[in-house]
Amino acid sequence: GQSDTTCHAIVGETVVLPCTTTPPGELIFSKSMLYWQIDKKIVHFFEKGKDSLEAQDKHFHGRTSLFRDQMRHGNLSLKISNVQLLDNAEYTCIYKQSAGHQTKKFYIKLSVSVQTHFLSSHQLHADFLFFNFSGQSQISSRSPAEAPCLAMLPLSFHLLVTLGIWHL
Repeated sequence: GQSDTTCHAIVGETVVLPCTTTPPGELIFSKSMLYWQIDKKIVHFFEKGKDSLEAQDKHFHGRTSLFRDQMRHGNLSLKISNVQLLDNAEYTCIYKQSAGHQTKKFYIKLSVSVQTHFLSSHQLHADFLFFNFSGQSQISSRSPAEAPCLAMLPLSFHLLVTLGIWHL
């Protein structure tokens, strides 16, 4: 499939797979369904206003969550904690509203890597702080349109460069 977005994460991190839809008002969940899948495997399923995880793939058990307070405004993003190498896949975000409405489908690729070792501990520490900070700002931010995984990479690289110079 053609991915809409590619996200990058390192094993052990928390990643947000961005998926937003622009509703003509607030989304009504009483009659809608949200599937996060890898092919036919259920990664997360939400219906009638609540999580419904009986059919969730065991590998993802206890590691997925949605932004419940932002969903009605169209933020359907999925948060995966403690990322594993096996999470490396193309995810499909499928939002179905009650009969008569069309189904929306988005494809998000997650590329997982193991932490590289050539960074100094200063840099690793800075990167980790930055990751937490950007995670926080995403949660409290009013605009769900921002794809956190994309915004994070250049900034975090920039931060490392500045810190590197600062230590000289």
